[in-house]
Amino acid sequence: MPPRVREQRRARGILDTSVVMELERIDPLDLPIELAVSAVTLAELAAGPHATSDLAERATRQDRLQRAEATFEPLPLDGTVARAYGRIYAAVAAAGRRARGRRALDLLIAATALSSDLPLYTRNPDDFGELGSLIEIVTV
Repeated sequence: MPPRVREQRRARGILDTSVVMELERIDPLDLPIELAVSAVTLAELAAGPHATSDLAERATRQDRLQRAEATFEPLPLDGTVARAYGRIYAAVAAAGRRARGRRALDLLIAATALSSDLPLYTRNPDDFGELGSLIEIVTV
C-alpha cells in the first residue's frame, strides 16, 4: 500500500475539544503548525473531572485539563464570537438540526473559528456538517 499523502499543513487552526482530549494519539503532522483553542474548550475540560465519580478517570481528566491550561492561551468568548454564533446558529437551524443544549458548546467553538477566520480541527465532523459554507472543517 502506498504511503499516505498529506496535504500541506495549515499555519494555524482551532482544535475542537475532541482533538484536545486525544492530542497525544494524533500525529502532529495532521494538525496545523500553530494550535489554538477556544475558551469554551477549556470550560468543557474544566467540567470533565466533576462529571465522573470514577477516581482514576477523574485523575485522567484533571491531568488533561492541567496540560491544556499549561499549553494554550485560549481565544476568548467575546463580542465578535457572539456575533459569529448568530451566523452559526442560523446555519444549523436552516439545516433543521438542533442548536441548543449540549450542542451549543460545539457551536460556540465553531463561532470562535468563524470569528478568527481559522479552520476547525475535529474528531467529530458530523457535529459541524452543516457549517461547511461558513468555516473549514478538518477531520483528524
